[in-house]
Amino acid sequence: MPVLTRLIPSPVVVDIRRGALDDLASVLSDERISHSGKLAVAVSNGSGARLRERLAPALPGATWYEVGGGTLDDAVRLAGDIRAGHYDAVVGLGGGKIIDCAKFAAARVGLPLVAVPTNLAHDGLCSPVATLDNDAGRGSYGVPNPIAVVIDLDVIHEAPVRFVRAGIGDAVSNISAIADWELANRVNGEKIDGLAAAMARQAGEAVLRHPGGIGDTGFLQVLAEALVLSGIAMSVSGDSRPSSGACHEINHAFDLLFPKRAASHGEQCGLGAAFAMYLRGAHEESVHMAEVLHRHGLPVLPEEIGFTVDEFVQVVEFAPQTRPGRYTILEHLDLKTHQIKDIYSDYAKAISS
Repeated sequence: MPVLTRLIPSPVVVDIRRGALDDLASVLSDERISHSGKLAVAVSNGSGARLRERLAPALPGATWYEVGGGTLDDAVRLAGDIRAGHYDAVVGLGGGKIIDCAKFAAARVGLPLVAVPTNLAHDGLCSPVATLDNDAGRGSYGVPNPIAVVIDLDVIHEAPVRFVRAGIGDAVSNISAIADWELANRVNGEKIDGLAAAMARQAGEAVLRHPGGIGDTGFLQVLAEALVLSGIAMSVSGDSRPSSGACHEINHAFDLLFPKRAASHGEQCGLGAAFAMYLRGAHEESVHMAEVLHRHGLPVLPEEIGFTVDEFVQVVEFAPQTRPGRYTILEHLDLKTHQIKDIYSDYAKAISS
């Protein structure tokens, strides 16, 4: 009898706990990752570089590459440097930009990628997507999932608070993204991958419902696990649909219209999610989401990240153009400028009361 199941692309190792970096060498010595110990380690000149001194003695076969930023050129340059080294695997050690550069470079040279994030800014740490700045602004590139993810919660505790808060916004936005996916299913018959939707939704709900804060190890554990699950959910579905709806369209519009003033990905996604929930008539859920985001120090109004109401209206109006073919509450309502202004006014009153 045939086995009627499917294989899920996911890391062979997920290690999320305090002190996880102490065992990084043993994770990397797994035969499925590296049989010779020859590793290319990509680091930033910030958090990753500081950890290099601590980790280098345990990784004698590693070659360390300092990556200047998060551009496509940086990633292509890293791939070129790695190609000549005959390595078993690539390790990305640092923030989101370094992880994305390492993911792209590893895919380009056909090597597995081990993600060792030093903050929890967004779900890209385990997703099949590398987001890189290019000449046109910013692009998303398909890559394999990391073969392993190691998150040391002691390191996360030391990360800049804003970068951890941003991850909360990105995780919570899953709830809005799944609502958009369900809308597309009802209106257009778009197929929903139930497993991917369940994973992404539960990841978002776990963060939304947790009573703790970023100073609590227990909360950071849940947040890290939620971001990993969100990335795997995207692999299961084969696209970013489980974690990207109107919330991310609004985020992309901020980036494209105001590239020099845009806030972090997670901050913009959280704001976009709270507003999108209000747009779809889920007013109580929108207010609750805004309350939780505010409790964690995240913005829920555009002025909290330096934008006027008129600029936010412009962002919302432009947002559907950022993802042609994606159907969300924004495409469904097809709002005009004055309608967005009116609904925003009601939203601002609702979350401020």
